[in-house]
Amino acid sequence: MKFVIIGGDAAGMSAASRAKRNDPNMEVIVLEQTHDVSYSACGMPYNIADPKRDMETLVVRKAQVFIEKNRINLLIGHRVTDIDRTAKKVFGVTIGGESFSFDYDKLFIATGASSVRPDLPGIDLPQVMALKSLEQGKQIKYYLEKNPIKKAVIIGMGYIALEMCEAFEKSGIKTSMVKPGPVFLPWLSPDLADVIYHELTNKGIDIYPGVPIERIEPLGNSVQVICENLILDADLVLVAMGVKPCSKIAKEAGLDIGIAGSIAVDNYLQTSDNNIYAAGDCADAFHLVSDSKCWIPLALRANRAGWAVADNVCGTQTSLQGVTGTSVFKVFSLEVARSGLNFKEAKKAGFDPVENNVKTRSRAHGHPGSTPIHINMVADKKTGRLLGAQMVGKEGVAHRINAVAVALHNKMTVKDFSQTDLAYAPPFGPVWDPLLTAANQLVKKIL
Repeated sequence: MKFVIIGGDAAGMSAASRAKRNDPNMEVIVLEQTHDVSYSACGMPYNIADPKRDMETLVVRKAQVFIEKNRINLLIGHRVTDIDRTAKKVFGVTIGGESFSFDYDKLFIATGASSVRPDLPGIDLPQVMALKSLEQGKQIKYYLEKNPIKKAVIIGMGYIALEMCEAFEKSGIKTSMVKPGPVFLPWLSPDLADVIYHELTNKGIDIYPGVPIERIEPLGNSVQVICENLILDADLVLVAMGVKPCSKIAKEAGLDIGIAGSIAVDNYLQTSDNNIYAAGDCADAFHLVSDSKCWIPLALRANRAGWAVADNVCGTQTSLQGVTGTSVFKVFSLEVARSGLNFKEAKKAGFDPVENNVKTRSRAHGHPGSTPIHINMVADKKTGRLLGAQMVGKEGVAHRINAVAVALHNKMTVKDFSQTDLAYAPPFGPVWDPLLTAANQLVKKIL
């Protein structure tokens, strides 16, 4: 068996390592176009915020370890350009410009995602950067170290944009955020989005939603972001408008493409070609709440799917349940988390949604240090089924959302969820946990 993997990050290296554990005699070849493998991309904004930390600390395992310890034929600097499904062969070119090709029995596409870069004049100026790969993270950190950066403009208001606000502010950089879309955080309940908005503005971040961006112009060693009725000066511009799946080679090979341009796969991570698998940020997934395909690029799914691909290639039939889109991130002192569907998503999925917003406390009444927790919870009015929740607070949010994820995986009703036996101690929460308070209030709207 010759198992070829395109891409050497979370899904790719998880699959490679597990395949060699399952079958030490299997020939496993990993083709990675960069020089970096198996690193914590989610940790980059926090690393950039700390000048004393080396970006290399984000590398979970170096390429040489995979080669020497796991006996994986890991080839860095190898970019795959074409797949010949009939000949079962991949073709590509090295960083040095040399052509290569490999035969495969089974192929795994784990090409991940790339940053969305708008087609703007000046987008290729050296002061304009993005943050998705470790190489890009190193570039940003080096630029901050070597240049007197006083002002930064972030184009976009997604997860990375919000996290990088803190990184820039900690470095004493005046930061502005701008995007064409009119709503600050359209996926979040407006009440919860307001909490984040005020947290950012209190830290001195200028926020400009609903402002079309026309071009970026050089201005000495700096640039100007020219918008409609607005000009923003910047020593550095970060483009953080989201990511898109790297599915070009799959599409050109004639594989089925799914939602948002991602590679369509079944529950076994198999593409429309029985000999080719795909997983990670380049592939779609099944949403357990909406009961439909989705594209939600998150780290746990990539690692878990890599394991499943390896098991399937090695002959152990393994399927994945699906996802609920559970995520969490940090914005200065706030924890922001979600799982499942918001109100609009639930309506689009065919439910009859009902929602509520609850403001409660992170600790028991009278216990010092208690701070507000804001919760938005969504259910189906017809069945009472819990559909999703969002949470914002300074503590007690990041891990509480996991209770919602478990409930969604088990298709619990809000009434059943309101009866769950959650832990209580004054330093960690009220007798009625914030999630139970939200569920109890939502039950009243369903009855």
